Amino acid sequence: MSTTTIETAPPPAADRAGPRAWLGLALLALPTLLVGLDMNVLFLALPRLTADLRLDGAEQLWITDSYGFVTAGFVITMGTLGDRIGRRRLLLIGAAVFGAASVLAAFSSGATTLIAARLLLGLAGAALMPSTLALITSMFADGRQRGRAISIWAACNFTSAAVGPVLGGLLLQHFWWGSVFLIASPVMVLVLVAGPVLLPEYRNPNPGRLDLFSVALSLAAVLPIVYGIKRLAVPEGGPALPVAAIVVGAGVGTLFVRRQLRLATPLLDLRLFRNQTFTAVLCALVLAGVAMAGTGLLATQFMQGVLGLSPTAAALWFAPMGLGVGLGTILAPTLGRRLPPAAAIAVGLAWSVLGCLLITQVGAGGGPLPLVVGVAVLALGTGPLFALGIGVVMGAVPAERAGSAASMSETSNFLGGSLGMALLGAAAAGLYRQQMAGPVAEAASTGLPADAAGPAGETLAGAVGAAHQLPDLAATDLLRAAHDASTGGLHVAGVAGAAIFAGLAVWFLRVQRRSRRG
Repeated sequence: MSTTTIETAPPPAADRAGPRAWLGLALLALPTLLVGLDMNVLFLALPRLTADLRLDGAEQLWITDSYGFVTAGFVITMGTLGDRIGRRRLLLIGAAVFGAASVLAAFSSGATTLIAARLLLGLAGAALMPSTLALITSMFADGRQRGRAISIWAACNFTSAAVGPVLGGLLLQHFWWGSVFLIASPVMVLVLVAGPVLLPEYRNPNPGRLDLFSVALSLAAVLPIVYGIKRLAVPEGGPALPVAAIVVGAGVGTLFVRRQLRLATPLLDLRLFRNQTFTAVLCALVLAGVAMAGTGLLATQFMQGVLGLSPTAAALWFAPMGLGVGLGTILAPTLGRRLPPAAAIAVGLAWSVLGCLLITQVGAGGGPLPLVVGVAVLALGTGPLFALGIGVVMGAVPAERAGSAASMSETSNFLGGSLGMALLGAAAAGLYRQQMAGPVAEAASTGLPADAAGPAGETLAGAVGAAHQLPDLAATDLLRAAHDASTGGLHVAGVAGAAIFAGLAVWFLRVQRRSRRG
């Protein structure tokens, strides 16, 4: 039987959270880490998993993408549902499903079972993500304590992207591929046991009617858009289907927006976008996700393709991005005590510009350290956006709508990451093809077969394969050109990131000036 009572509103702002709330925060940090880990824990396990289960290409795609698709599609609904039925209740339901689905995934004997498990994990992840943030907002009424708590939550949320591949690599050195899933189960058992003791219940006392048609519209808008964005990054099949999916999703999204503006109790309160700082933060979360995910994708490709690092080594070298975000979010409240939130965010984003400019100076002949320094500087500067910005989003809504606000920030993060990998990945691929046209033609004149010339002009892996069919001197020239072209793609990400972060920094400074005049 639960030892806590249901509270419909947080305590007065003068009340400061005690040890129980901080223990509750530590408990909430665990599912926050695990939901992020499951986004990329298959990074290293997929080759072994594919061999053991004899997966084809379509099955691999479903296994890797289904988790993210379902999470992105249902997070809006789950955030609002938690406000209605109770955030702790939804958290515990999500933890139970996540733990059970992790066991199912770990011991899957075929593709169908594993895909079903990943779908369940995505649904449970969508329940956990907004619930953790909404509970933290309700548990910490004091503004300074809330800022520190959100910064810790953000550090766990964004550090998981770096921890996932590293942890996966360590587990795969000693255990079978199912171990990357099984680590979640004992943690979720702990959440189920300690949650009713450490976490109070919060819910909206007057939630209104849940509009199921809005739920359907949100799914029909988000899922095609996410699918289309992710498929744009894959050259096979052409752009027609992904673009059509994005157009359909955008059209349904327009219907969703119109319906929310007419409802007395909408699924998402879009009137919040009248707040300039709130709007700036959500847009910045999307755009920062574009810069970080795109840079991360191209940085790991650079480390493996150009520098020749193994996937495990590349994951270890890339860990400073997540650690930099974590450190930045932890330090953000200190900066926020000296500057208004918008100004503090602008300072951090300006710091990220420096990191992006460092990335543009990385050369194909050097080691990984210059790239790691640039990535770490970039990531450190985003800390105030993720910690203080999410605090602004959560503070812009009444306590009973915290779950809905949390779902907005999570959706922004996910869409930004998907966009970054698709857009910057496509830009880098286009630059590679352009720069390799001449070297491939020259290689063809020295005897490179046509069936090898095509792949060499498309990807670095194709160029490596083609080099084996050329004389030593011609092979060296082709590989040097391919390395330079791949490095150019990384530079594109650096330039794009610098432009994004600089523009956002200026925007937040303008928002700060307007709020001061107002």
